[in-house]
Amino acid sequence: MRNSRRIKRMGRNRKKVTGLNLTSLMDVFTILVFFLLANSSSSEVLTTPKQIKLPDSVVEAKPRETVVVMVGPEEVLVQGEVVIGTAELLASEQETIGAITERLERLERNVIGISTKAAVEAKEITLLADRSIPFSALKKVMSTCTHFGYGRISLAVIQKATQG
Repeated sequence: MRNSRRIKRMGRNRKKVTGLNLTSLMDVFTILVFFLLANSSSSEVLTTPKQIKLPDSVVEAKPRETVVVMVGPEEVLVQGEVVIGTAELLASEQETIGAITERLERLERNVIGISTKAAVEAKEITLLADRSIPFSALKKVMSTCTHFGYGRISLAVIQKATQG
């Protein structure tokens, strides 16, 4: 009997664990969600318009954030803005195209946002060109870009699976 009263008294004085403290667990999950959201947009996939058919290639490196020049069958676009028609580009006798230079100047003056600033400061161009465009037209676009100071030019291609 004495033993049972002692056990009852000890049971009354013992502190009971009522539940789990979820605050620290929620903090960890919140940090994890923010980390995943911030890093999910770090890879850039260039979307190609339907009118441009890119050549296929096996590519190892991921694309960087750059100024995008698209040469389609009908028009040439710099960062999504039409600057000149493809027929005019092919007919031009000049090595540098003034409309592309003007658009690149406007891009440098009107930097909005961190991603645009990084793309312009990198002085790098990604050229998306249709398969049917002759190299002489691409050469004019590339020489215009290098003349304006964009020394690194990357040609966009469709990535094929590596053979091995």
